[in-house]
Amino acid sequence: MSFIEVDNLQKDFIVKKKREKGKLLREKEIVNALKGVSFSVDKGELVGYIGPNGAGKSTTVKILSGILTPDGGQVSVGGIVPWKERKRHVKNIGVVFGQRSQLWWDVPIIDSYSLLKDIYRIPQGDYESRLKELSSALQLEELMRTPLRLLSLGQRMRAELCGSLLHRPELLFLDEPTIGLDAVSKLALRDFLKWENKQYGTTIMLTTHDMEDIEALCSRVMVLGHGKKLFDGKLQELLEHYDTVRRVNVKYDGHVDLKFPEGVTLGDTGEGIELIYNLSELPTAKLLETLQKAGNVAELTLKPETTDHMIAAMYKELDL
Repeated sequence: MSFIEVDNLQKDFIVKKKREKGKLLREKEIVNALKGVSFSVDKGELVGYIGPNGAGKSTTVKILSGILTPDGGQVSVGGIVPWKERKRHVKNIGVVFGQRSQLWWDVPIIDSYSLLKDIYRIPQGDYESRLKELSSALQLEELMRTPLRLLSLGQRMRAELCGSLLHRPELLFLDEPTIGLDAVSKLALRDFLKWENKQYGTTIMLTTHDMEDIEALCSRVMVLGHGKKLFDGKLQELLEHYDTVRRVNVKYDGHVDLKFPEGVTLGDTGEGIELIYNLSELPTAKLLETLQKAGNVAELTLKPETTDHMIAAMYKELDL
């Protein structure tokens, strides 16, 4: 049996519509957030859970963490039904939301950790050894006496991760953990998550819009859309099938004599040229060769498509 078992998960929400002119009451409608989602996750897996806003990702995480009760289906996490045995369940999970904090805003983070130690009933010896390990790995030693409100966004996220892992959870939920972080902070966070997963076999479910996070951390990815599971498999399979469009932004220094290959869409960024092309029709190497021959390239950036574009391609293929 897998560590996480989800079978035919369903969740509906009642939403009030905007009140129409002349009517006293607002009409209500039922939104199907999850429509029969099923999957399993083995212990120690690091899984990406992606999809556009409103796809049902956060609803799934809230059910798996015991915050919400589903309207249908069955869920087991480590043999526990999350919403039925929540006190027992929370001892085995950690949750980090990119825009929310579990630490106290105006007190030094070491005081927040001390409170979490009491909440999770962590033995003093285990707490001290784990805190020392995490603070070293996350480079928090010099920040322990600093209130959370005085930390930068990157420091704050590292502090949140430390708090979520103090009680050695078997499962860690990460919701947009790198949102708003600079490149250095993102790299440091990814390195730590890979270390934690490898060192302790911590199962990690990552929801994000950042494909760089997914590529750096996850070999398996699940894609959700319109409350349904659209894809579940190797990241490389997803990329090969749907990640077919590239954007190249190029800025030239001096005269340009550029003859665009067939199938390239041209745009003007104000500072240079943007070219959009399909990998199946035009190899990147051939396009780059053409761009270099056209003039003196001052700056060139190659970008993959975003998660939203890949989901849109899926919707089109599945006629959703």
